Amino acid sequence: MLSTASPGQSRARRNLLVILLLLLLLSPAEVRARVTALIVFGDSTVDAGNNNAVQTVVRSNFAPYGRDFPGHRATGRFCNGRLATDFYSEAFGLRPFVPAYLDPDYGIRDFASGVCFASAGSGLDVATAGVFSVIPLSKQVDYFREYKRRLAAHLGGAEAAAVVADAVYAISVGTNDFIENYFAFTTARYREFSVAEYTGYLVDLARSLLVELYGLGARKVAFTGLAAAGCLPLVRARRMMLCAEEYNAAARAFNAALRGMVGELADDLPGARLRFADVYDFFAGILADPARYGFATAEVGCCGTGLYEVGYTCSGWDARTCMDADRYVFWDAVHLTERANRIVAEYLFNTTFVHFL
Repeated sequence: MLSTASPGQSRARRNLLVILLLLLLLSPAEVRARVTALIVFGDSTVDAGNNNAVQTVVRSNFAPYGRDFPGHRATGRFCNGRLATDFYSEAFGLRPFVPAYLDPDYGIRDFASGVCFASAGSGLDVATAGVFSVIPLSKQVDYFREYKRRLAAHLGGAEAAAVVADAVYAISVGTNDFIENYFAFTTARYREFSVAEYTGYLVDLARSLLVELYGLGARKVAFTGLAAAGCLPLVRARRMMLCAEEYNAAARAFNAALRGMVGELADDLPGARLRFADVYDFFAGILADPARYGFATAEVGCCGTGLYEVGYTCSGWDARTCMDADRYVFWDAVHLTERANRIVAEYLFNTTFVHFL
């Protein structure tokens, strides 16, 4: 029986078959090319070196930081190597690390596939950033606006808009608001709010941040929840090596409120793909049984005694610093080793970031 399809319909079918064939032949990395860039906001968990350009004591651009980073460079990452966001970038088929926006070694050509605006010591609360004079989130968003203008000049308006729309946005912030601000009594917040009220205040700030980024073109956004901050070596060292339960309770309450807010906002913003990245229970499992993940200890960091060293007190001259950071969950008394970052990144990528593909 002769086909009744018109010549136009036949051509359309042939074109569709060609497209399907090409998709079958493409490698997984090529299929996943819809993620154009990884754009990062937050604190020291994801700062790739922006604080190097800021007059603050919160820095890590010196040895032994970065000793296991490519080229053995102390980039300003609070780690012996790469951060979770670097591993996300690699998993998306982008570059193997995300450069800091204020790093003079990189320009808009580099930032077109990924850029970090995060600042160690920052928080959702502007008062938190003021404790150590680091970059508040509002300024990080201002840098993003500037980045968009530079990207449009570099790529052209249409292509730049496509990069922004198809980028994945990773936000990791909130821990400092509790451990550096509220519970540390460094600002007046502890007098102004109860813990529950402060949690609500922070979640409202998180909501405003997400709405603002949405207005600037962000659509695929993952907001990482807090880990068990009460079990950081620096905190435990002050509690006879016991975890500070009030810190952990605050983290859990914040996560519950943040999860609910992100879910509601995702329904309210057309086209938004917002995700809450839940890390608390997974990381608590690592702390409870580090040997299961190949670690020797989760109580102290690799640097120095591992109990108080962070930033400038983590010195390259300290002979007590461990030789093999892979055996430690923590690099210094606050931040994770590269290997721990990789394990957390793999978990969060498979549970959260994979949904942006």
